[in-house]
Amino acid sequence: MLQQRTLKTLTRAVGVGLHSGQRVELTLRPAQPDTGIVFRRVDLPEPVDIPITAQAVTDTRLASTISAGGAKVHTVEHLMSACAGLGIDNLYIDITAEEVPILDGSSASFVFLLQSAGVELQKAPRRFIRVKRPVEVREGEGAQAKWARLTPYHGYKLNFEIDFDHPAVDSTGQRVEFDLGAGNYSRDIARARTFGFTRDVEMMRANGLALGGGLDNAIVMDDYKVLNSDGLRYDDEFVKHKILDAMGDLYLIGKPLLAEYTAFRSGHAMNNRLLRELLAQPDAWDIVTFDDERQAPSGFAQPARAW
Repeated sequence: MLQQRTLKTLTRAVGVGLHSGQRVELTLRPAQPDTGIVFRRVDLPEPVDIPITAQAVTDTRLASTISAGGAKVHTVEHLMSACAGLGIDNLYIDITAEEVPILDGSSASFVFLLQSAGVELQKAPRRFIRVKRPVEVREGEGAQAKWARLTPYHGYKLNFEIDFDHPAVDSTGQRVEFDLGAGNYSRDIARARTFGFTRDVEMMRANGLALGGGLDNAIVMDDYKVLNSDGLRYDDEFVKHKILDAMGDLYLIGKPLLAEYTAFRSGHAMNNRLLRELLAQPDAWDIVTFDDERQAPSGFAQPARAW
């Protein structure tokens, strides 16, 4: 049987929120089978649980925000991406503010946290959402067009293409394909950082956003070049970060997908629209388990390799 996974022990991190600039403590704790991933706002007078679902996403401007019971948590996608990349099914995430810490702007620190706690197999079958026919969402026309699509695939593969019309971005890889079964998430995707432009930062800060952002947790560009003295971590770091984000956004459906995801200029809003469109078409998907691990897609039977 392909089993569900949680952590062996709890682990903690402290950082600041990218947009709020607030100090925040994060505690990742093991959870029972079939719990799913649950964010818990422990700073409130009465702690509030926010289980992840596609419907729990209530804001997608600049990040993915989930809400329940009047409480919310912003910028969940990098931590959710790490959980998707390592195959974590059940987890409690205690958080002391309303934004997940940005740490270094990638999911590498979250991968390190999860792997340092250890991954434990549980006595329950891992449930996958298997896409049975194509589902697509689109927006805009011509040069403004953007779209995202899920198609049937025995595994989990992501294709992403960006189009920023910026010298620093245009000189790097614009398109990347990542197959979770054949690749190594920790090595190939996790270290890609979020990125932004100096011209946008001033506007964002005037609106109370990006207060915790800087060269230590983002790739920052002026109109011509990357300003970070250490340059890029990957030749195609920009588009790889979009894959990282997409893996986090899509894992908000609550179960791992068996599908191929293909997108052009998609973002948090479109990724969530795609999940809702899939769920709205019950004939387009089903839930599957694997009693025999040999029937599972390549690479899914073993917990993700360490660095």
